[in-house]
Amino acid sequence: MKQEWKGALRFGAVLFVLYLAVHYWEKLAALTALAAGAAFPLVLGAIIAYAVNILMSIYEGWYFPGSQNQAAVKSRRPVCLLLAYASLVAIVLLIVRMILPELIQSVSLLLQELAPILQALSVKLNESLGPNQLAGLFASDGTVNWQELATKAVNFLLTGLGGVMGSLMSLISTAVSAAFTAIVSIIFSIYLLTGKEKLSRQCALVLKTYLKPSWYGRLLYFLETLHNCFRRFVVGQCTEAVILGLLCMGGMMLFQFPYASMVGALIGFTALIPVAGAYIGAGVGAFMIFTVSPWKALLFLLFISVLQQLEGNLIYPKVVGSSIGLPGIWVLAAVTIGGGVLGIGGMLLAVPLAATLYQILRDDVARRNAAPATADGKSEGS
Repeated sequence: MKQEWKGALRFGAVLFVLYLAVHYWEKLAALTALAAGAAFPLVLGAIIAYAVNILMSIYEGWYFPGSQNQAAVKSRRPVCLLLAYASLVAIVLLIVRMILPELIQSVSLLLQELAPILQALSVKLNESLGPNQLAGLFASDGTVNWQELATKAVNFLLTGLGGVMGSLMSLISTAVSAAFTAIVSIIFSIYLLTGKEKLSRQCALVLKTYLKPSWYGRLLYFLETLHNCFRRFVVGQCTEAVILGLLCMGGMMLFQFPYASMVGALIGFTALIPVAGAYIGAGVGAFMIFTVSPWKALLFLLFISVLQQLEGNLIYPKVVGSSIGLPGIWVLAAVTIGGGVLGIGGMLLAVPLAATLYQILRDDVARRNAAPATADGKSEGS
């Protein structure tokens, strides 16, 4: 009887919570959005820490491995953490250094080509404006109507400055907010990385305390599988991006396209976004090549389309799929579904999540199909 009352009480509590969630859905959604916005720097910091931890772990394996020297042991974490962040910053600066100067040069060439066209358009516009357009600025005796001129000038300045100041304040506010978010995220990621062992022990203790042993074991197995899949996915994605960038650079040099090294680096960087990332870099690359030769820009788009089809159907499933243990067909399915649901973020999350579910399902199927053991400990087939 006591167990029945406990079950009925839990069922009633669940129904009451569902009623509150449905009845106050708008307020609950607004509160959830507010909480998510406030916690965004911390979530971003955790994502940064997870990515940096992969590189930091590699450096820790190289930094006096197995040494019992206290100086080496104590300096291993800060030195490797500093090297990991310095490596990422160096890679970003190198890519910017390769891309930005040539991008500025291509824009300058485009403006030089457009200058005569704009000048001719200005002449045509001035010719189309008759003297009646300026009649309101002059009095009947031919003198300047200063009142009318001052009114139009003030209205123009107020309208223009109002829009400019509003846009400027909005830009400054956005920049300050982005800088604050970046600083808080990086600081939080450093705290996570320096104390990751202690934090892991604390989380494990809490889970052991409040979960049944069977549930704790299942959750631990799921988290370990998820971590391994995400780690291998990040490594495979970076490897695939390097391969695609080198193939693009080599192909552009072979066909004598301009800006080969710069466009190859850009496409390799944007290829970190699964499957569709290379198209983003291809758009910028085509624009830059267009400033030199529109015909070569068209040929470049054809070349990158063929390369992207090869990459998306052959290289990406093989490199990333094999690194995370997921067949190529499921990699394509995960990217398609994830991109359709959550866009670029869905593409990044769908592949490792699909790999995790695939691994768990495969292990469970293997366990269920294993020959059951008999009472003496031998399998039935033995």
